[in-house]
Amino acid sequence: MNDRERLELIDAVLDDIDSQLCDSVLLIEGIKDKRALEPLIGEFECFMVQREGGPLRAAEYVSQQNKRAIILTDWDNKGEYLAYELESQLKALCVPFDSNLRKRLADLCRKDIKDIESLNTMYRRLTEKCAEYDY
Repeated sequence: MNDRERLELIDAVLDDIDSQLCDSVLLIEGIKDKRALEPLIGEFECFMVQREGGPLRAAEYVSQQNKRAIILTDWDNKGEYLAYELESQLKALCVPFDSNLRKRLADLCRKDIKDIESLNTMYRRLTEKCAEYDY
């Protein structure tokens, strides 16, 4: 897959996230993740799992908001563990969630980055690279 195709697929994932934001809470690890996502998807409601009390509190928060959860933890070992714990807690509270968007994003980005906080930088780099191809 070339850079343009990968960028289009990343855009599709970001569009899918954006389309679900009205009734979902993004579960991210921390403030750097939030800052990286804002330029890509705009305003969103989130719960910073590392900063605000862990997976159980995240699941309780989403349940109290009567919303769905979108799990967007990193795809390093720590992020994988957090995603697993979040899924367990959300299932226990019968909170609907999406972890597929995280998987799709990880599959597209894993060769270059390992975390959400690097996503915006990688996205800009790919965009610039694709713009150079157009000339």
